[in-house]
Parts: sequence; structure tokens; C-alpha cells
Amino acid sequence: MKQFLLTMAGVVAGLMIFFVGLPLMLILSALSAPRPVAAASVLDLDLRKSLNDQDAQNPLALLGRRSLSTMSIVESLHRAETDPHVKGLLIRLPEGGLAPGEADELRLAVKHFRASGKPVFAHSQGLYPSGAVTSTYMLGASADQLWMQPGSSFEAVGLASEEMFFKRLFDKYGVKADYQQRYEYKTAVNPYLYDDFTAAHRESQLSWMGSIYQSAVRRAALDRRQNPAALQKILEAGPYPADQARRLGLIDQVGQVKDAETAILAKAGKGAKLVDFADYASNARRSDDGSGSAIAVVYGEGDIVTGDSGSGSVVGSGQTMYSDEVSKAIYDAIDDSDVKAIVFRVSSPGGADTASEQILAAVRAAKAAGKPIVVSMGEYGASGGYWISSEASAIVAEPTTLTGSIGVYGGKLALGQTLARFGIDLRQLKVGGAYAGSYSTGAEFTPEQKAAFSKSIDLVYDGFIQRVADGRKMTPDRVRQIAKGRVWTGEQAYGLGLVDQLGGFYEAVSKAKSLAGLTGEVRLKRMGSPRSALEALSRVFSADAASLKGLADLGRVLADPKVQGVMDQARAVSLGPQGGDVLAPVPSWR
Repeated sequence: MKQFLLTMAGVVAGLMIFFVGLPLMLILSALSAPRPVAAASVLDLDLRKSLNDQDAQNPLALLGRRSLSTMSIVESLHRAETDPHVKGLLIRLPEGGLAPGEADELRLAVKHFRASGKPVFAHSQGLYPSGAVTSTYMLGASADQLWMQPGSSFEAVGLASEEMFFKRLFDKYGVKADYQQRYEYKTAVNPYLYDDFTAAHRESQLSWMGSIYQSAVRRAALDRRQNPAALQKILEAGPYPADQARRLGLIDQVGQVKDAETAILAKAGKGAKLVDFADYASNARRSDDGSGSAIAVVYGEGDIVTGDSGSGSVVGSGQTMYSDEVSKAIYDAIDDSDVKAIVFRVSSPGGADTASEQILAAVRAAKAAGKPIVVSMGEYGASGGYWISSEASAIVAEPTTLTGSIGVYGGKLALGQTLARFGIDLRQLKVGGAYAGSYSTGAEFTPEQKAAFSKSIDLVYDGFIQRVADGRKMTPDRVRQIAKGRVWTGEQAYGLGLVDQLGGFYEAVSKAKSLAGLTGEVRLKRMGSPRSALEALSRVFSADAASLKGLADLGRVLADPKVQGVMDQARAVSLGPQGGDVLAPVPSWR
């Protein structure tokens, strides 16, 4: 009976995948298939939707939608520089702030593209003080012409941030925030502990905010051939209506987006047509097949956790850096005889210490194998993101990358008193040592538990310090001076010796080529990849080995060669959640 039920469950699961999953896969494939690109094309790049740094890991999260990432834009523009079909680029700017590191990376790509002699126009429907709007203006300023819609407002007047503090609320309802930090600049849990900025919190925040703002103003002034101090004075005297912004030299033209389209198409030449950038990016993706020397590219974005993507969300769009997958990609590059160097693209605000150490071990192995590994930092390379980068052969960061944050925190929220006010009583039973049950949410740490927990935090922090000291050729005392959890921008980190060079992805590629002694054109070989649509669908339907066997049998019964091919591929897919979860409260890099 048990075997019969298992077989029936497999057949049912197989039917669901066949009648639901397979058509969905075919639809997704059709929607993502390359589309024709006109002989004379102007690429239409719309940045009004948020971007990940790297391509989405989960194809089902896109549901057939053609998506872009910062890296796919950069790589596609690099190819478009020499593509005779591409005659220009039109950028639709967001009304709020782009992530500073993202804007830096895209600005470099635009400047490289312009250097090929192809025009770039940017159009804005208004610039409003939401986030790092000055970084959005900086990107627009890198174009040949910056347009604004009539009646829109130019409000790139500075950079502001707002923090919500919960201390008084916690006091009112009896919530006890029992956290430890190493050290005063590791401020992620400050909103739980205080009702205002501490001196260190304020100092650190204003420092990196000021660095980002000044960097954006300087680069905008450079691209618009203005004096930085004069431009800053004009910006801060705003806001301005679009017409006045043009008279002040902040923008070049006032017009509707249709006017900007018409103008750049005319500049591109007779018969030029607008082509959606996502369509071009889909066409421009090249296979990694080939022979000869290569530079491997390994991608990692998001919170750093143990395990692999099998333990993540099936349909969530958030990016996560899984230590099993990233380390495997690096080891695969080490084992590939064609690969002479590795570029590791990192965009992460931090994560678990054990996951970070697993990835760092692979970085060390690459160096030991004689293959230079260069980190290219995106929007973030902070905390755990810096841990995994610290012993690379070289680190290249954007001027406004947020990095450093060499520190650790951990603890818990004790909710026992709060819940008791509502008639809810937490009662704990435990066996074993005194530390068992330490992470109970009913009460704060006992003095003995707090001492033990503090010792574990110190061990993690000291280990972090030593890894940075080893990787950056500094003394531990010097690292401690610039650590304490403090966040630095890439520009500040360069002055402190925490990064080797300022620049984007292709500057990191050039550095890797140099370290490996390579010259001329060298192909880039992507190691590791987002999971396939088939893998994602298999997880949706919780298919196990018996389910897949039932599906394969169904395909053979139907005698459809196409179905059999899909089933054969499916049997090679590893299914089910694997790896472990990070359990809170634990020391964290965030």
C-alpha cells in the first residue's frame, strides 16, 4: 500500500508539472527568446525600475518579464561599443535616487560607450530629493545631452536619511533589547538601544553620506565641465523648475521624452529605430563556449548565508549569496585549465560568519593555485561582504561603494514582560548546560550567559581583524583603528588601504589580466549560474525522485520525444531544500 501511494503521488506530481509546469516553461522561453534588432538601433534604457546588481537567481520571480541588472547593462553596453548596428543610447532616469554604487558603475559604462563616438541622451521627468538623487543627476550629467520634461522640478539639492528609533516604545511596553556590538560604529541595532543617534552613529553616518554627496558633485562637475564648488553652490540653492535649471547650465534641453527620442534618432541617422535595452541585452549575451585563456567571473549578491538556493524562496525576487554555490563556482574556476584569473563580483551588506569564512577559504584556494582573484565591489562590500573580499589578490571598488564595517553584533529581543501584559506567559524548560536556552525570548541573558555570549562575539571580531590584517598586509593594531564596525565609502577605503583601486567591473577585469600576465582580448567565462526554470518549477511542486520517475514514465507513455527530452533533463536536477538556515539571534555582519 505504501509503495502504491508513493507511486500515485509521483504520478500526480508528474501530471501537475506536465500540464502546468511544462506550458509555463514554454511560455517563459518564448517571452525571453531573442528578438530582432534593427540595423540602425538606438538602445532605450529605462532605469525607473529598481535594479539588482546581478541577474536574478530565480527565473520564476520574473514571470516572463524581461529584466535588467546593473551588470547586464554594463556588459551589454561594453558589447554595444563595437556593434555596428547600435548607433546611440537613450536613458530614462528615475525621479528619485539611484543607489550610489550603481550610478557609479553605470556612469563608467556610459562614458566608455560615448568614447566609441556614439551619442548618449538622458531624459528626466523630474529629480526629487528621495535617496541619493545627486547620484542620479551625476549619471544624467555623463550623457551628451541631459533633457528634462517641461514643468518638472530639479531638486538634486543634497542627501538626507532618516532613522526610526524604538527605544521609548520598547521601554513603554517592556521590550528588552539585549545586544552586544563590536564596536561603537556597528550601529545596526542602535535603533533598539537608543532614542537618538549616538555620537559615533552620527559621525559615521555623516561621514559616508558626505563622501557620497561630494563624489557625485565632483563627477557631475567634471562631466559638465564646471567648477565643483560652483556647481555645488548652484545645486544647494535649488530647487528649480526645468526651464531655470537649463538657464543655469544644470541641464541641456527641456522637452517631452518624445522630443528627446526624435532628437537622438535624428542624430543616429536615417532609418534608426528605438530598441528596448532588455531585448538587446538578451541578444547580446554570448556563450562562454570556446578555448584558450579565460578570466572566470563569479557573482555574489545579497545577504551571505550557508547552504544553497534550494533552501531559499521559490518565487521571491530578493538576492541571496549562498556559500555552497559561490565557493563551488570559485573551486570550479580553479579546476578549469583555461581559467588564468578570476573576477569575483561582490555586492553584499554582510551575513553569517561561517558562510563568509567558507567563501573566503575558496578565495584563498584560488590564490594558492596560482590564479589571481580580483574582487569587484558593487553597491556594497561591507561587513561579511568585506570578510570574503579581504584576502583577494586585489580589491576594486566604486568611489561610493559602502564597504568596511569590520565588526560584529549579536543578541536578542526579550519579550517576556511585554507578552505578560497581554496575558501571555512564556515558560521555558531545558536540560544540559547553563548556556542552554540562552536565546529564549522570554528574558534577557543571565550574567553568566552574557559573559559567554560576549566571549563568542569577541572571537568572531578578533578573527575578522586577523583576516583583514593578513589580506591587506596591515598590523592587527592598524586594522583595529579603522575597524570598530565603521562604514567607509570606496573612496575613503582607498585612502585607508582597504581597497587597491577605484573603478568598476571592467577595471577589475583589467587588473586580473595584469596580475595573470595576460594580454590582448581575453574571454570572460561565467562560473555558476542562476537556477533553471525547470529547477524552480520542480521546487514549486515539491517533486521528489518518485515524482520525477512518474513524470518520465508519463512522457514515455505519451511517446513524445520532446517530452522525453525534458524528462531526461529533469532527472538530472537536484531537488528539495538543502543546507541550513541562519538562526537568530546569532552574531551577524549587518
